Amino acid sequence: MENAINKRIKILMTEEDPDNQKLILLYFGKYFDVTTCYSSDEFYDILNQDNYDLILMDISINGTKNGLQLTKELKGNPAYANIPVLCYTAHALHQDRLNALDAGCDAYVSKPSDLKILMLSIIDLLKARGKVPAFDFPAESYSFC
Repeated sequence: MENAINKRIKILMTEEDPDNQKLILLYFGKYFDVTTCYSSDEFYDILNQDNYDLILMDISINGTKNGLQLTKELKGNPAYANIPVLCYTAHALHQDRLNALDAGCDAYVSKPSDLKILMLSIIDLLKARGKVPAFDFPAESYSFC
């Protein structure tokens, strides 16, 4: 199991809305190194600049592809297939969830959501990949919102 005590977890967030980017950076930036990506056209350039531990993928992003198309590409490419993808999107219908999971997303959280739920989903995905967050997160007593 990789020990992240001396290494902060790196998250790549695809999000077209600047307010949502700020919110995620505000709340999660103190726990993780978060890089934002505004469009599918810049996604691979940013992805290849670092070794990301998790991708927070919105379905609706700017550019020529949506988040589901990017996820299918990632999961079909051995170089990226092991990076967990958490779909974090305002597409909240049951079929949207199924589409995200069919595209290869490892988890799905719809917006708006309690940020505690998003944090717990991120932690679960990281732990499943042997990544140990460098902080304690007492889920039962934590007040994130």
